[in-house]
Amino acid sequence: MSLLVVKCGGARAADVAAEIRGLCAQGDGVVVVHGAGPQISRAMAARGLEVTFVRGRRVTTPEALAVVEEELAAVNRALASALGPRAIGLRGDVIGLRAERVPELGLVGDARPCRPPAVVAAVASRYLPVVAPLAVGPLNVNADDAAAALAIGLEADRLVFLSDVPGVLHEGAVVGALEADEADRLLGAGAFEGGIVPKLTAAVRAARLGVAAAIGETAVTT
Repeated sequence: MSLLVVKCGGARAADVAAEIRGLCAQGDGVVVVHGAGPQISRAMAARGLEVTFVRGRRVTTPEALAVVEEELAAVNRALASALGPRAIGLRGDVIGLRAERVPELGLVGDARPCRPPAVVAAVASRYLPVVAPLAVGPLNVNADDAAAALAIGLEADRLVFLSDVPGVLHEGAVVGALEADEADRLLGAGAFEGGIVPKLTAAVRAARLGVAAAIGETAVTT
């Protein structure tokens, strides 16, 4: 059985449920990692908390982390419910996802490759793990980074980022395929900004360690 890791954003969680169920129907083992970015930003603003990003990653204070946990939990419940009775909602920190803390971002970590026994057992029993991107601490982990870490640790065949954009846009057009070295060069040159930065960084990381990675219509290759 091949294994597919799918990352979806919080804003699209309900919309992509049918697409994810279709992937499961093809016979693949599937692991879902989701974010909750828009929900977290709205909830922080409503509480008067400053919303700051550095290269697409959220600066997370202790007060912000409380909001992150609440909103991730809400999206996790909603997405697992939309995916049906075989979906199992999981918190990354509870299943053992670990990360190296990034002090300049606050309570944020870079996810380490991980093979959580709970996820392995769920997939083997044809359940659908739905993972909220928190690491032991707890630490806030970018969902793209968490998806790549799980894909690498689980030795997944594919890692797919579902997004509201068709793929990696460069000079006004979608790039059909992008080699890892070229992606690194463009990232270093500041060719991209916002949420595509952690997506592309995660895809490059996974591709270099043997996982076929794609952001929408863009394949990231080595």
